[in-house]
Amino acid sequence: MRVTTLSEFIVERQNDFPFASGDLTRLLSSIQLASKIVNREINRAGLAQEILGKAGNENIQGEEQMKLDVYANNQFIHALKNQEEVCGIGSEENDDYLGQNDGLPSTGKYIVLMDPLDGSSNIDVNVSIGTIFSIYHRISPIGSPVTLEDFLQPGTHQIAAGYVIYGSSTMMVYTTGKGVNGFTLDPSIGSFFLSHPNLRFPSSGNIYSINEGNTGDCPEGIKNYLSWIKETDKDTRRPYSARYIGSLVADYHRNLLKGGIYIYPPTLKAPKGKLRLLYEANPLAFLTEQAGGLCTDGTQRIMDIQPTELHQRVPLFVGEKGMVEKAMGFI
Repeated sequence: MRVTTLSEFIVERQNDFPFASGDLTRLLSSIQLASKIVNREINRAGLAQEILGKAGNENIQGEEQMKLDVYANNQFIHALKNQEEVCGIGSEENDDYLGQNDGLPSTGKYIVLMDPLDGSSNIDVNVSIGTIFSIYHRISPIGSPVTLEDFLQPGTHQIAAGYVIYGSSTMMVYTTGKGVNGFTLDPSIGSFFLSHPNLRFPSSGNIYSINEGNTGDCPEGIKNYLSWIKETDKDTRRPYSARYIGSLVADYHRNLLKGGIYIYPPTLKAPKGKLRLLYEANPLAFLTEQAGGLCTDGTQRIMDIQPTELHQRVPLFVGEKGMVEKAMGFI
């Protein structure tokens, strides 16, 4: 049986791409390379104690960085810097965006936003974690320094987005606006192969993912929805099954394959939500809509939000369309 590599898939689909296939190939190749290096370190983390635990620093969100957060961030930045197409990088782990003063070319055409290692606190307990990325065309003129405006684009302007999940196998799942496809890494030869073509949210899902320890501080609509999904009703396959890992990529990936809804609502401690619009919500929203799902902040489509801050936070309701619409009815 013939298998298709990620690079072959890109070439075969080049007519579908909204920008030059050569650019996309090089950009995704740099993300592939960094993800393989990070994957190697994750797989040896139990033996290499120097990469486990806390780094002793806090990121811009006030969260204590793990050693692997710093390592992954450096690897992805280094890989992207080697691509002449990238003129600006925004990372959840950096206080500010990177541009020409940080060694990126002013002639680059693309902006990359990323969460280099989502769920990294789970590495110490051997739970799946991931990388989330998003690609945009720059707004500022080519040849000039990048500006904050280049990064504060609504999700509708994304030209590619995806994630890498590091688990029992390592997978890259991405979209360029023409559906969603998943590629699994064969570590014996170091290549990603097409394993999950044309991914779509199953319409018969009955999984919900939420940190119920925080629901006492949630809006009443969320509490009522949670009560509803725990009621018994065979016609609607209730009660739903609770599945929550605490690693966004892992929870999202499971729900994409099995059918479900992921909820991170506003709370008294985090009235604007906790997840980041640019690094997490927008790329997952792009993937979700391409896979037939729905992604909202509880009042509006995530990808319609005009960002005002580099590290802006939002509530997140994402998953199978019917399940998200039902939750919105309670809100």
